[in-house]
Amino acid sequence: MPESPSAPPASKSKAAVFRDRLLSTVILWGLVAGTFIWGHPTGYFVVVGALAVLGCVEYFRMAKSAGMLVFGKFGIALSVLYSIGIWWVLRSGGDGHDAVGWLDGGLTFAAIIGAFCLMLLRKEKGNDALQPVLYTVFGIFYPAVLFHFVTRILFYEYGDTEVELPVTPGAWYALWLVAVTKFTDMGAYLVGSCIGKNKLIPSVSPGKTWEGFYGALVIAQIAGVGMYLLMPQQLAALGGLGSVILIGLVISLLSVVGDLAESVIKRSLTIKDSGQALPGIGGVLDLIDSICFTAPALYLYLSFLA
Repeated sequence: MPESPSAPPASKSKAAVFRDRLLSTVILWGLVAGTFIWGHPTGYFVVVGALAVLGCVEYFRMAKSAGMLVFGKFGIALSVLYSIGIWWVLRSGGDGHDAVGWLDGGLTFAAIIGAFCLMLLRKEKGNDALQPVLYTVFGIFYPAVLFHFVTRILFYEYGDTEVELPVTPGAWYALWLVAVTKFTDMGAYLVGSCIGKNKLIPSVSPGKTWEGFYGALVIAQIAGVGMYLLMPQQLAALGGLGSVILIGLVISLLSVVGDLAESVIKRSLTIKDSGQALPGIGGVLDLIDSICFTAPALYLYLSFLA
């Protein structure tokens, strides 16, 4: 007699998901703290570069699993080369930040021309030819280029200071960025899980609520202002307290937008999580999605004030 089909596995309870998320969060913060305490540029390169490349790998894997034609190996190769290139250019000092502009231009040229050449070799019909090029180029710039604004912040010098800093002069600002961004995520999750009732944008992310959104903004401000008050000299380039509150608000809003943007990508690909590497969180893209939006904003803000 054939066995009856087994029932689908039950979804995890909120408590179990919270436990997994808490464990992953503690481990990740430990990694950040260890890298920061070590203070060597190689540590930053390994962490930031690995996350950028793995995010690119996850994106192309998701796209392929959804049946889309993308040039994944090409895109991943360019993300690896870009990660090495931006670290080498900025680590060399001097006019490194000017040289990054050339690196960005070279990547743009290589990504667009390369993707078109690969498309021409496949001899696809005209109606289907542009989509793989767009998806491939987007997959290079979204995880790799945007996330590597963290690297630009790490190696950016904001004038003279008497405070003893880690080897990379912008490390304090990168740490502040990660704190504000991730406390936005944690605030949205905790407040939304406890009292969330009114859906934020259910068509994009049914689990997010307005209560979680407002809670995220408040908790992010506590984190950002708290860090600034504890170390005003190390974070002097952020400006006065009013400026810190303003840029903190912008960062937390962009963090929410970045999280929703990845939800749009996953929903269009009919995928719940970008991966399973981080229990309770998902994949690498689920980890860095918000930073891909907040890091460029902080870099531009600090560059404007410098």
